[in-house]
Amino acid sequence: MIVFFLGLVGVTYYAAVVAYYGPHLFRGGFDTLIAVAFLFLFHLLLVMVLWTYATVVLTDPGGVPLNWRPLREEEKGDADPLVGLGYGIAKIGTNQSAVPGDFKNLDIGFCLKCNRLKPPRAHHCSICNRCILKMDHHCGWVANCVGALNYKSFLLFLFYTSLAAILVCLALLRVFMEIFNDDEVDLTPGKLAATFIAFVSVLGFLIMHITLVGANRTTIEFQAKDKKTGLTWRYDLGWKKNYEQVFGTEKKLWLIPVYSKDDIRRMPALQGFEYPTRPNWDPQH
Repeated sequence: MIVFFLGLVGVTYYAAVVAYYGPHLFRGGFDTLIAVAFLFLFHLLLVMVLWTYATVVLTDPGGVPLNWRPLREEEKGDADPLVGLGYGIAKIGTNQSAVPGDFKNLDIGFCLKCNRLKPPRAHHCSICNRCILKMDHHCGWVANCVGALNYKSFLLFLFYTSLAAILVCLALLRVFMEIFNDDEVDLTPGKLAATFIAFVSVLGFLIMHITLVGANRTTIEFQAKDKKTGLTWRYDLGWKKNYEQVFGTEKKLWLIPVYSKDDIRRMPALQGFEYPTRPNWDPQH
């Protein structure tokens, strides 16, 4: 799938750069100015697409360490700045019958396949054969799980891919108009089909994930959510804190696939082990 994705990038690059806007550089006048502007923006977005894609592929999404145990209150040190006053740590309680006696009161989850404790929001991936921290889904396009440590990169990959697809679609709109007008053009519709297919699918996927981040849900949690009308989600802290859990508190780093050292050190939510819950959360409302 990685090779297939790079092939799609190559087809799009050929259609937009090699076959159309590259030759426009030598026509002079307004055509050259348009070509320069397009090629600059396209290559800038292409760098971001490949950077974020490589980060998703190469970054471990986060696994549960061997013999992991939750930290006790006296071991946690300074308060997590993301949580703030009035927020608590989530208690899940899945497979309680399998949880060792010392941890039953903490409602820690337990994976019967890994035969070990697991943090809140962690799920077992049958493809990776291990529990993934804040697992969203296993993505064939990146040949990797999407979890706590690479979810930001995955969202940025969708974001820049959508921008690149929009740019290419708008830039080649004139080509389609010329085709439908039976004018002589140096491109065929077949060379552009992959671009438009990618645009529609990726943009829809991006919108879905933006909505999920705003509600602080993963794809797995959305699929398994309670259908009861009015039931609140324990992790929904408001859109600002929800986005900070994924992108970090340093807004200047939101658009690149990295975190500040302070965010990694201060925010357990970014590392996938602890997640604050809504103040006074009641599962019945």
